[in-house]
Amino acid sequence: MTVTDLNISREDMRKLLATNSGDAAILYLYIQCGNDPGEAETALNMSERTFNCASATLRQLGLWPAEKKVMFHAGERPNYTERDVYDAMDTDASFRSLYGEVQRVLGKTLNTEELKILLGFTRYLGLTPDVISVLVNYCKDRLRQRGSNRAPSLRVIEKEAYAWAEQGIDTMEEAAAFIQTQNLYNSSMAHIKHLVQIRGRRLTAAEERYAQAWAQMGFDDAAITMAYERTCINTGGLKWPYMNSILKRWHEAGLHSAEQIQAGDRGKTTGKSERRDLDEDELQAIARMMQEE
Repeated sequence: MTVTDLNISREDMRKLLATNSGDAAILYLYIQCGNDPGEAETALNMSERTFNCASATLRQLGLWPAEKKVMFHAGERPNYTERDVYDAMDTDASFRSLYGEVQRVLGKTLNTEELKILLGFTRYLGLTPDVISVLVNYCKDRLRQRGSNRAPSLRVIEKEAYAWAEQGIDTMEEAAAFIQTQNLYNSSMAHIKHLVQIRGRRLTAAEERYAQAWAQMGFDDAAITMAYERTCINTGGLKWPYMNSILKRWHEAGLHSAEQIQAGDRGKTTGKSERRDLDEDELQAIARMMQEE
């Protein structure tokens, strides 16, 4: 494959630009040209750390060649005993240090059952103390962002630890790339909430799925605002299925900016009325909306 054969999707380009990582973009282009990812570090003259960070970023974006992941299930965690915990505390300095760090972050003393969970992170999942520390802080920050000042339980952290293990997040580079991706996602959801004038509450799961789909379609702010205003004019408020039908139609037509939509939209207002006739797609969206409600 030559450079002229490259066909980068709008979505992939949006993901790459959002990371603001030139190394990740260069590595992505190298792989898209049909080159072996295993040779990229040498071919691109990248340091090991630079390559690890760039490849971790691409993995989190879903732009890295598929790899088989080891699957873990919380129910398969070995049944560690109190003796195992005491032995680890007596003989493993890194575990003792980890124990102290986790207690500091959570602001509480861990009991034996919680120490068994922590032991599973190191012995079963194979996570390093540094990665576990990042994991615990991530779970705590996530709760704080949701408006809670309490510390997450070890069971909540354990669930996230297995999710990380399933995704292959077992290095500091992978953890940093994952958190960066999550921050970009959260920022995108917050921005769409602002555009559709939702204040003082979180999106529901269904609303978040709509917002995520719109973000991935690559609309600019003015286009989303235009769809929102048209939805409010025609339905009297924010109706997610209706607004989704508008944005899907624009996306399928390749219209992602306000300028493109204004040039391609044939639904012109008539006379003095600001309300235009509804097209077939919008009528169907209203029908679905009424059924859902």
